[in-house]
Amino acid sequence: MTARELDAAGITDPRLRAAYARCRALNARHGRTYFLATRLLPPDRRPAVHALYGFARWADDIVDSPDGPTGAADLDVTARRAAALDRLEGDLARGLAGGPGTAPVVAALADTSRRYDIAHRHFADFLAAMRSDLTVTEYADPAGLRGYMHGSAAVIGLQMLPVLGTVVPRDEAAPYAAELGVAFQLTNFLRDVGEDLDRGRVYLPRDLLAAHGADRDLLLHCRRTGRTDRRVTAALRAFEALTRAAYLRAVPGIALLDPVARPCVRTACVLYGGILDAVAADGWSVLHRRAVVPRRRRALLAADGLFRVGAARLAARRAGPAAAVRRAGPTAATARTPYRPPSAVREEVR
Repeated sequence: MTARELDAAGITDPRLRAAYARCRALNARHGRTYFLATRLLPPDRRPAVHALYGFARWADDIVDSPDGPTGAADLDVTARRAAALDRLEGDLARGLAGGPGTAPVVAALADTSRRYDIAHRHFADFLAAMRSDLTVTEYADPAGLRGYMHGSAAVIGLQMLPVLGTVVPRDEAAPYAAELGVAFQLTNFLRDVGEDLDRGRVYLPRDLLAAHGADRDLLLHCRRTGRTDRRVTAALRAFEALTRAAYLRAVPGIALLDPVARPCVRTACVLYGGILDAVAADGWSVLHRRAVVPRRRRALLAADGLFRVGAARLAARRAGPAAAVRRAGPTAATARTPYRPPSAVREEVR
């Protein structure tokens, strides 16, 4: 299946093919929900999505590498992780400039960036957010958290947009794509509260916790003792409400995408939304275990997505070449101001 996707994408260089295969393996192993939705894209677009995911995963693993205590508490570990990010950043700069000798995930990302004309600033903003995770361990309020998520999540949606294609100028779809990236990450934050706490990080804003009588110390107590607390549960419910509101803002953007890409994004929305349902069904026990969407539910959603893919491709064939889908290459409007990040982002990632 990998060879068919690479052939469809016109990727013939053996080293590039190996690089893309590496990214695909990272996606399949670590991003099962994301990978399942990606299977609904046309084969020629899947390698690009795997490359974007593979690079993001590579950077995230540097930040969360288990080579010592949590980064904020161990300066030596923090310094090693920062140095690894420096090396990755330099590797990325060489790769985007067409230089040789880059790591496989960087080679695939650079090739994808050239093929789809993805703005380099999105990768810079992403790495800045990853760097902030080395020292920033909590956020005062939702505005501060969204500032961080511009680089860690919104730009992922913006990177994906040229690959997915749009039926409107790209700048019209960009805010929805950015918001969907935020919604997905908020979902992950809720699911991974316990694991993030072990890494020394709390993504639930302090003011949201305080509004329900909770704080970091209470989270740590619950994590350590295996107990639940109604104040923590109330805060988790409030965070879920913020997350669902992000989905509501993002979902109208699906209609702006290339019709053959819509089933992929729609399925991803439902699958990630299902994580929120699973958290509630598990009694809000995210401090103690990770909630998962049942396998049967994932299979049913994938089957529905495949049906929608077939219908979309049939409609595209009937429409013929006259159907306008914008893929590679920014529009004039996009080149001006495709998306404005929150003003807080520059402060949060210092």
